[in-house]
Amino acid sequence: MRHGKKFNHLGRTASHRSALLSNMACSLIEHKRINTTVAKAKALRVYVEPLLTKAKEDTTHNRRIVFSYLQNKEAVAELFRTVAPKIAERNGGYTRIIKTGFRPGDAADTALIELVDFNELYNPNAEEKKATRRSRRSTTAKKEAVVAEAPVVEEKAAEPTAEAADSAEEKTEE
Repeated sequence: MRHGKKFNHLGRTASHRSALLSNMACSLIEHKRINTTVAKAKALRVYVEPLLTKAKEDTTHNRRIVFSYLQNKEAVAELFRTVAPKIAERNGGYTRIIKTGFRPGDAADTALIELVDFNELYNPNAEEKKATRRSRRSTTAKKEAVVAEAPVVEEKAAEPTAEAADSAEEKTEE
């Protein structure tokens, strides 16, 4: 029975579980995405999202609180320097879990957990290329540009033949 079981213990002692989540959080902050099991990814999401919320306000107190969880100076610096400015306008949901199938060895459900704002493929805030309008005027301009470039190509082709002629003359002089 799971009476009073508020979170997934992941089959580990409390110290082992906190060390595991701390290390996974540091790796997630450093690499922006990691592959793990679904259960660990869900536990990591609960662990790391409050830290990301704390990082939005860069104060000494918040840095010390985050450091007490992560125990890694580089991860804390990365979090407050690069991650926090990107998630500043987001109200929550900083991570995304994508299920990736089953692990070959033990058939465990695997997942990819990533920081949402660092994925260029799924990021809706990314600037999109403007679609240019195509009209007859633009196609004629392109044709004129192609015609104008054609003689330039011919001139370049003529230069190597002139050099070849010069080298042939030098050989005859010797």
